[in-house]
Amino acid sequence: MFEDKTVLTGVKPTGTPHLGNYMAVISPAIKIGSTAKNHYMFIADYHAINAEKDPAVLRQKCQEIACGYLACGLNPDHSVFYRQSDVPEILEFTTILYAYTPKGFMNKAHAYKAFVDKNRAAQKPDDDGINMGLYTYPVLMASDILSFDTDVVPVGKDQVQHVEIARDIAGIINAHYNREILHLPEYYLKENIAIIPGVDGRKMSKSYDNVIPLFADDATIKKAVYSIKTDSRSLEEPKDPDSVLVYQIYKAVASDEQVKEMADGLQQGKLGYGHIKAMLLEAIVNLVKEPREKYNYYMAHFDEVEGMLQNGAAKARPIARRTLDRLKDAVFGR
Repeated sequence: MFEDKTVLTGVKPTGTPHLGNYMAVISPAIKIGSTAKNHYMFIADYHAINAEKDPAVLRQKCQEIACGYLACGLNPDHSVFYRQSDVPEILEFTTILYAYTPKGFMNKAHAYKAFVDKNRAAQKPDDDGINMGLYTYPVLMASDILSFDTDVVPVGKDQVQHVEIARDIAGIINAHYNREILHLPEYYLKENIAIIPGVDGRKMSKSYDNVIPLFADDATIKKAVYSIKTDSRSLEEPKDPDSVLVYQIYKAVASDEQVKEMADGLQQGKLGYGHIKAMLLEAIVNLVKEPREKYNYYMAHFDEVEGMLQNGAAKARPIARRTLDRLKDAVFGR
């Protein structure tokens, strides 16, 4: 599907990845990138500073996400892997896009509208706590996409609007100069991606403090697994597997054969909650064993990762510069 495409994926540094991140975001992104003709994978640290102002925390989060993707199989020899802030052409690109972007595009952006709604619910002024980075977030994202003549941007439903805005901005510029200066991207909606529930049944999220950590030691993972909510039904009582939270998580990490074994055991009253938590723990530990070793290595040898990121930026910059020069030639009549 992506063999002849240029695909771009961005990831905001939000801290150490958890099991839900791995199954729903990291693994699919790496799989798509490995099949693309060209794959650009960047750490969106400029986007991150809208919310995170502590440089030590930001640096740590960037390191964790970089090491996490590499540990999970991202190949920097195939994917151009870089930090957003190491490609200054993107910011110059953004400055030009501002002049062609209707303010109304920003007013309708989901992130901005959600923040305004939150303020109104708290009876605060609409723009309380909203900085220009958050307000103009879609323009910077458009630059991320358009700078590399991107064909496809894999996104979840909440990110579709950003690709549409990038496409609209490119369309405005192309129409103004009556020729294709910027390539119009398409979004790829990642369907059939499992939403992994957390230990309390809600979507697994650090903000809910309900995660199963991906790179923690076995004891920490065991503590999380054994804290998963269950009910008071006895072992012998037949259970609908889909009503059992442990089973819902197990489906994401175990083989089809293993999933069937657990489902049959629950339906027949042969497996209790202690049994299935042990089965889930074993599956997770087996899944994370090799990535965890790699993650710990990369975190302890981040100079190697830094070299990979710098090498990625060195590959990305000439491509972004070529697109930027094409845009500047049109804008300034060169």
